[in-house]
Amino acid sequence: SLTPESAHQVTILFSDRGTPDGYRHMNGYSSHTFKWVNEKGEQFFIKYHFKTDSGIKNLSAQQADQIKSTDGDYATRDLFNHIASGKSATWSVKVQIMPAKDAENYKWNVFDITKVWPHKDYPLVDVGKMVLNRNPENYFADVEQSAFSPSHLVPGIEPSQDKMLQGRLFSYPDTHRHRLGGNYDQIPINCPYRSKVANGQRDGFMVVNGNQGSNPNYEPNTFNGPVQNPSKALSQFKVQGHVFRFTPKHPNCDFEQPGNLFRKVMNDTQRDNLINNIVGHLKNANRDIQERQVKIFYKCDSQYGERIAKGLGFPAQKSRL
Repeated sequence: SLTPESAHQVTILFSDRGTPDGYRHMNGYSSHTFKWVNEKGEQFFIKYHFKTDSGIKNLSAQQADQIKSTDGDYATRDLFNHIASGKSATWSVKVQIMPAKDAENYKWNVFDITKVWPHKDYPLVDVGKMVLNRNPENYFADVEQSAFSPSHLVPGIEPSQDKMLQGRLFSYPDTHRHRLGGNYDQIPINCPYRSKVANGQRDGFMVVNGNQGSNPNYEPNTFNGPVQNPSKALSQFKVQGHVFRFTPKHPNCDFEQPGNLFRKVMNDTQRDNLINNIVGHLKNANRDIQERQVKIFYKCDSQYGERIAKGLGFPAQKSRL
């Protein structure tokens, strides 16, 4: 209730979308804004979308409560059995593409993870497919040791100035170093598929690749050791102003997008489920927190706020304070 920018995500989370019927029946999104840079050095901001080819299927709150109390592996087993039967789970990969220059004057802060880009402004562009067609042979080796991070990027794909993404660029690999060791990228599941690592990193726990033999681990050197490839460097971008921990000043509206989701995207049944789900959780909060949160929902949509206020048992006009 003290972070009104979360209203959009909260609305999604407590809607039917928050309880998907397994992994195969849900979409995926980058949420963060990434950057593509072409051979000419032109920069574009990107949002990734993974649209399930199996169709969206969601559970009601009652169904989800029943499943989680009796079958904690429901979603994992569904995906595993589907693939084990010889079938594939697939998603259509699409992107929204924004020329970097557009971001300067766009209505929404493109680096704000709580905001989406309307498709009418930047329509989805087909890229390809993500296909899952083989189950892990050993869960520990193939799953528990895997180390995903948004900083694992190939040339041409770069991070943007999204502040939460910037934090994750460090925190994810740092967690892997703590969990799997400093050489986690030598574990087979995390190794480059068709290339050989050549850098200055040596020694430490779990060195399993020969420690790069007798190659020098410093640069420059006169022993034909590896050198940096300047063509793979990150692109340049212009910044100006003071560097400090400022509160974002972009004139985003935190309530327009969740309001549109409630009014224009959801049908009556979905709105009913959203209200019931929120009331079911918010009823256990202190009254001052309830009233503060209802004010946020009312700013998104008057009906949204009034129905939650009614469900919590206090006068609708409270939501207008």
